Amino acid sequence: MKVRLLLNGKKAALETIRDAVYAIRQQGTDLEVRVTWEGGDMARLVDEAIQQGCQRIIAGGGDGTVNEVASALMHHPIEQRPQLAILPLGTANDFATACEIDPEPLAALKLAVSGKAYAIDIIKANEHYFVNMATGGFGAQVTATTPVQLKNFLGGGAYTLTGLVQALNFQPFPGNVIIEDQAYSSSILFGAVCNGRMAGGGQELAKHAYINDGLIDLVSLQAFPAHELSTVVAELLDDNIESGQFVKRHKTTHAVWQSEQAMPINLDGEPISTTELSVSVKPGAIDMVLPQHCPMLLTS
Repeated sequence: MKVRLLLNGKKAALETIRDAVYAIRQQGTDLEVRVTWEGGDMARLVDEAIQQGCQRIIAGGGDGTVNEVASALMHHPIEQRPQLAILPLGTANDFATACEIDPEPLAALKLAVSGKAYAIDIIKANEHYFVNMATGGFGAQVTATTPVQLKNFLGGGAYTLTGLVQALNFQPFPGNVIIEDQAYSSSILFGAVCNGRMAGGGQELAKHAYINDGLIDLVSLQAFPAHELSTVVAELLDDNIESGQFVKRHKTTHAVWQSEQAMPINLDGEPISTTELSVSVKPGAIDMVLPQHCPMLLTS
C-alpha cells in the first residue's frame, strides 16, 4: 500500500514526529512525507497524492488539518478517494480524541499505516464539508483566550453559574430552522451541527453522535430569561432529553438555518458567516482508519 503523510508545516520540525516517521520506515513501511507551506497547499497535496496512486493519506495536524484533507477528498469521485488516517498534532484534537486515537506520534502512525479503515459520514454545509462539527452563534467565537467559565458552559456537564450568566449578555440570532421539511422559529444563542461529539478542547456537545449512522446531531441553546436559569442547567446536564424548553436536540439527515442577520459559524476551524446554512449528511463518504473498538462507530 502506498501511504503518504501530509503534514501541517508548523509541525514539521518536531523531533517526535521525525523520530516516529523514521521508526515506521525502519519497520518496513515506505512512508512518504509532504509538508504544507501556505494556504491552499493541502488541497494541492491531496490532488497530487491521488494522481500518484496513493492508497492511504495521513492527515498530520489538528482538527483543521483533518478537515482540510477530508474536504479536498470530497472534491474527487468516491471511487478515487484514498483512505484517510490521522496523526493528531493539534492543540485540542477533538475529533481524534473522541475516536480514541492515541496522541503519541509513533502509536498514531502505527495505527495509520496498519489499521483498518471504516466508512464514515461527512457533512456538507453549503459548498463546504466538515468531519467533526460546525458551531454557530457565540460558540463560534470561543477561542483559546475565552474565559474558562464560558468554555465550561459549552461543555458536557461542567456548566457553571458564571458561564450561564455570561451567556445572557450575548444577543441571540433570530431565524428559522427547517428540519425534515418542518419549519420552526428559533432564537439561538448557540448551535452545533454534529457529526462527531467534541468541540472547544474536549467539550462533549453530542454524547450520542456516531460518524457512521447516516445522521446529523443538532444541538441548540435558545435564548432564555434569567429566571429560567435552573431549567437551562437541568436541560444541559440531561443529554437524554431530546428537545427541552431551551435546549433542543434532534437527529436528522438534513436541515436549514435561515436568518436576516448573518451568523458566525466555525466549520472545524474554518470560519464563515452566512444568513442561510444548509447541511446534509453524505453517508459513507470517506474510508477512515480508526481503532478497532472506536466509540464513535455504531456497530450492529
